[in-house]
Amino acid sequence: MGKKLYVGNLSYSTDSASLENMFSEFGTVESANVIMDRETGRSKGFGFVEFAEESDAQDAITAMDGKDSDGRSLKVNEAKPQVKRTGGFGGGNGGGGGGARRRY
Repeated sequence: MGKKLYVGNLSYSTDSASLENMFSEFGTVESANVIMDRETGRSKGFGFVEFAEESDAQDAITAMDGKDSDGRSLKVNEAKPQVKRTGGFGGGNGGGGGGARRRY
């Protein structure tokens, strides 16, 4: 089974193809995905790389964590499992300054 890595502090010009190219020297990259902002379409500065082999992923972490890329020091580590988010807007009055305040 493969291993998914988190890659942070990417240059905003890095796209998924260049991310894959950056990590392909360490083994077979199953997927590489730079996370994009939905509203602006710009990179959020981080992404994920998935390797076919766990040993290749470990080699990539060792070699790439802290490495300079476009003047930025990369942060590379094992990706944490994705947390399921509930849909909707949260609703209720549980914490966000909802509503006007009265002055007396």
